[in-house]
Amino acid sequence: MSSIRTRRVPTDRLTVQITETRDEGEPVVFVHGNVSSSAFWRTTLPLLPDRYRAIAPDLRGFGGTDPLPIDATRGLRDHSDDLAALLTALDVDRVHLVGWSLGGGVVMQYLCDHPAAVRSLTLVNPVSPYGFGGTHGVDGTLNSEDGAGSGGGTANPEFVTRLAEGDRGEDSPTSPRSVLATCYVKPPWRPEQEHENAYVESMLTTRTGDDHYPGDSVPSPAWPGLAPGTRGVLNCLSPVHFRVDALHLADPKPPVLWIRGEDDVIVSDTSMFDLAHLGSIGAVPGWDGTPAQPMVAQTRHVLDRYAAAGGTVREVAVPDAGHAVHLERPEEFHAALLGILSA
Repeated sequence: MSSIRTRRVPTDRLTVQITETRDEGEPVVFVHGNVSSSAFWRTTLPLLPDRYRAIAPDLRGFGGTDPLPIDATRGLRDHSDDLAALLTALDVDRVHLVGWSLGGGVVMQYLCDHPAAVRSLTLVNPVSPYGFGGTHGVDGTLNSEDGAGSGGGTANPEFVTRLAEGDRGEDSPTSPRSVLATCYVKPPWRPEQEHENAYVESMLTTRTGDDHYPGDSVPSPAWPGLAPGTRGVLNCLSPVHFRVDALHLADPKPPVLWIRGEDDVIVSDTSMFDLAHLGSIGAVPGWDGTPAQPMVAQTRHVLDRYAAAGGTVREVAVPDAGHAVHLERPEEFHAALLGILSA
């Protein structure tokens, strides 16, 4: 860990905090997920051979990066444009991109906008290319024109409150530590105490409110009665704002690695964070039969089209692992990552 350092980098958009390993080598950029920060990569970065330069930024609204508001109407482009500005400030051109969860969506958007700048793309339990919530079918058909069932109104309000209050305990299933232990990873696996404490602190850097997490929402006549607003992180993941189903049009097409824990309960065809699935099991009242979002099947559909258009895709499904496969199964993750970096 002694080779890891953290610093803030001014760009022409905002000042970004990064964690990195060295100044030279092929750049590998690690983009974290929602309600987290670059701290979730700290055990991964030192595993890279010396020929690579690891860079892990904090996204806006997380960690030590400037907490500028998120314009959700741009989908994930506030984040991907921030990334582009950071790489320009670092004088880095072509990069290997690694994106986890929300970060997977950010790097997919970056590939769509800057295909010639991407050496390889690694997706780690990524959000669906059709966003989070509010769609059905492998082609991401909207359940409702207004995106009902997605966006800022879908967050658990008690979890948001505990985040805002800095809850470090485990006395509630909605505390950040409990969510980490039961949803980010597959029980009964837990990180070492020192690492778990760091991950909880990372989660608590999440800025809360309408401009950040979870974002605003508006009423909807469609079940479950809430549609996405225009601000904040869950709204930038709504399918009315974020869709990268044209990934197969990227030219050139870098190789893609899709690695995921098979027992992920966050990004799943039966996600415990998808209101439609929760409705189907009676956890959300008034369910009208709206189908759950097949998140994994949607990702496979988009990547199959990418491969059919001439791209190279490798899928690695890791058994007995959850949403944070890079933490739970570092050996398998590291082997797969080195495979695509050297391809």
